[in-house]
Amino acid sequence: MSNTYKFSVSMRLFHWGMAALVMSMLAAGLLMIRSLEPWQLSILTVHKAFGIVAAVLVIARLVNRLFHQIPALPSDLSSLQKHIAKASHWLLYLLLFAMPISGYLMQYFAGRPIDAFGWFRLPAALNVDIENYAVFRELHGWLAIALMALVALHVAAALHHHFIRKDKVLRSML
Repeated sequence: MSNTYKFSVSMRLFHWGMAALVMSMLAAGLLMIRSLEPWQLSILTVHKAFGIVAAVLVIARLVNRLFHQIPALPSDLSSLQKHIAKASHWLLYLLLFAMPISGYLMQYFAGRPIDAFGWFRLPAALNVDIENYAVFRELHGWLAIALMALVALHVAAALHHHFIRKDKVLRSML
């Protein structure tokens, strides 16, 4: 059992930094599918570059988590609630990792390399494979919907802990 009551500074920075990045990426993704405006190519280029950043941050965040103790959940939660909370956190990590990978594979099979802010380029397939492109485009969209739903559930749970249960779960992340 953990005797710490607050997440480490690095864990909180990763959490809130990734939250801002993910919300921005999801908003950009929604804007891109709704419109074919002249700015779409610019936002798509930035979206892809920040997808690389997101993938690197997820890995760094998981490594960081291995070296830090996390606060225990409130003792009065049922074991089912504790299992659901832990499962939802690991599912969030899985989605945060799968989103940039599926986005990259979508671009790879479309024959479009991804430029990371001019620093380097992730390669693309030499020959366009429209079938695999379509599979990963569809998967990327479904993963985004799942991520939005899980983020909404995560936020609702945090607010429930703070305003209804009045425990320290949300404060442990501030």
